[in-house]
Amino acid sequence: MAHQLRAVGLDFIETAPVRLVFTQEMSAPPEAVFRALAEDVPDWAEWFSAVTLARSTGDGSTREIHLKGGGRFQETVIAAKDPEVYAYRVDVANAPGARAIAEEWLLTPTGTGTRVRWTFAVDGTAAFRVVAKLGRAGLGRAFRSAVRALDRRLAG
Repeated sequence: MAHQLRAVGLDFIETAPVRLVFTQEMSAPPEAVFRALAEDVPDWAEWFSAVTLARSTGDGSTREIHLKGGGRFQETVIAAKDPEVYAYRVDVANAPGARAIAEEWLLTPTGTGTRVRWTFAVDGTAAFRVVAKLGRAGLGRAFRSAVRALDRRLAG
């Protein structure tokens, strides 16, 4: 059952009760990575294996995301500063116990490539927070795999 989450801003990325942060290097430049994140939303399902559907809604400032396993989210973009940061919050989710979720993709140039730092920030019931922390290893694997797949896609 879907429910409304608390509307949070970019500051939540730094202050959330649970913050999972992952970093991965890419050979693609930040501009190309930013375009893939912010402008090619439907293509997320092609390179992020956990995503089964991604589409912009409204004027492009909102998104609908479906995940393997049944996760469904309606999101609002809270930062889109080309080519440095792309962030969004979850407004509606079918995740039991979730109260607030936001994600940030921070892109830093490294030579001709990009260092990608993804922060998954959440608040929820005590049980939800425990489950989020227990999911760290799986989220990290999914992130690294997605970044590698996106890098191959952008190189091709």
